[in-house]
Amino acid sequence: MILQELCRYYDRLAEDPATGISPPGFSREKIHAEIVLDSDGSFLQFNDLRVQKGKRLVPCEMIVPQSVKRTNSPAPNFLWDNTSYVLGADNKGRADKAAQCFELFRDFHRKLLKTEKEPYVLAFLAFLSNWDPQRASSLNHWDELAGGNVVFRLNGERQYLHEKASVRKIWLEYKSRNQEGVQGYCLVTGQQQPIARLHPAIKGVKDTQSSGAAIVAFNLDAFCSYGKEQNFNAPVGEMSAFSYTTALNYLLANDSRQKLQIGDATAVFWTERPSPMEGLFGMMLDPKESDISDNAELGRVLEAVREGRPVDRMDSDIRFFILGLSPNAARIAVRFWHVCTVGEAEERIGQHFRDLRIQKDFDSEPDFPGIWRLLRETVNQEARNSSPQPLLAGSLLRSILQGTAYPQALQNAVINRIRADQEINYVRAAILKAILVRKYRLYKQGMEVSMALDRENKNPAYLLGRLFAVLEKVQQGASPGINTTIKNRFWGAASATPKVVFPQLLRLAQHHLEKAEYGRMWDKQIEEILADLSDFPAHLSLDEQGLFALGYYHQRQDFFKGKESRETIQ
Repeated sequence: MILQELCRYYDRLAEDPATGISPPGFSREKIHAEIVLDSDGSFLQFNDLRVQKGKRLVPCEMIVPQSVKRTNSPAPNFLWDNTSYVLGADNKGRADKAAQCFELFRDFHRKLLKTEKEPYVLAFLAFLSNWDPQRASSLNHWDELAGGNVVFRLNGERQYLHEKASVRKIWLEYKSRNQEGVQGYCLVTGQQQPIARLHPAIKGVKDTQSSGAAIVAFNLDAFCSYGKEQNFNAPVGEMSAFSYTTALNYLLANDSRQKLQIGDATAVFWTERPSPMEGLFGMMLDPKESDISDNAELGRVLEAVREGRPVDRMDSDIRFFILGLSPNAARIAVRFWHVCTVGEAEERIGQHFRDLRIQKDFDSEPDFPGIWRLLRETVNQEARNSSPQPLLAGSLLRSILQGTAYPQALQNAVINRIRADQEINYVRAAILKAILVRKYRLYKQGMEVSMALDRENKNPAYLLGRLFAVLEKVQQGASPGINTTIKNRFWGAASATPKVVFPQLLRLAQHHLEKAEYGRMWDKQIEEILADLSDFPAHLSLDEQGLFALGYYHQRQDFFKGKESRETIQ
């Protein structure tokens, strides 16, 4: 089903010239430089085609004759390739191999273009006959461009050789003659057609090899059966293989707005018909504050989905596809695949942000914390090379899109981080609140949790969290400017085994109350909380530890209300 939907998406893109999608027999590749030839084929210039992106120079992208799939033996591309093939040189000290590649490139084009009489073809063939690979090291920017891909054009012309109509025709005829001889039923279309032995490479999945990787591949005898080799074990037609890989490479392009990185998983998404959702989904799911401030439409969309209102110009009945891919050596693993309607995606993202909604520490905190911001709270952000668990990212995205309970691993990780660094911030509190309210809504486990302090909440774990916050506040009032509080020393034990710790903390608080400003007020608040506690529990479950953290967070936020809240308490 995944390949079928990608093929349909390619067909949709091919109908719109504005997409710039590669036609059959061609592919979009990264090009680093151009060689400019004189009309007699003599070498004139070697120009850098890279473009500035931020602080870096990156190769431009062009639609060129489809790249070959190189396995163990070298093979040239048509009218473009890297400098080893085009110039017989690279910067890796492999002169013999580069010379072999150049000979293959030259012989391939001589054979394929031998009957052509066009002046630009004759000039190109003359260049191949006369070029000396020893000259490569003296070219402009050679150290930077060696190994990169190169295209050709004649001096005074803007059109590249591979764009000429006559050579495009030659290339397509060559592709047609050299299709695999094996005929079979394509698993994607169900039709009899030539079967692809190797599928084009897929590029753009984070941490895969630079030459690309494959979703469908058979590279060991153990994977084969019935005497079939390589991709003949899973027959996909030549055209279908081209369509799904081209569509996927389009979605994975560097400037794609239909791509989202979540942990080690690269997620791409599209709709069955054109929809604003294709450009907004990534920003909706992982919005940056800069995106919201610069994009008024995004802010309105996020507000609408959180409030459960329909989004303008959005057809809610269109099918929506989300595909998560992760690296696995030369292969790509499918991490998740989800199909829903645009309306369902809106509703579930809105429910996700409603579940996360909680009183903020500061006005500068994000109203819509993105999925990557949530995952960052599961790891030590000060440690180098610290990243979220690979499987957690996919599980979290699935729970959002399917409306199911958040992964247990997310709750474990956040509570462990709070215990490790004694920090309960806005995003961590939002995560714990979302986990608990979703469990309550789906399974009636635990209890509903409010956005701000709930004085009517009599759950012992919530009350203990509030009590811990008050006791810490009393300590800070008794010793202004103190660096280490009871939170730094007792959080882990207080949130897990309160019966062991709280009697000791209450005895300590009596000394602090005598010194603290507003001591009577704090003493009264301690008594009010204790009045609703019949006993200190011996242990708190994981959900109760989450409630403890939320009680603490809500109570701390209530302190910031200042004089008005004190008068209310008195």
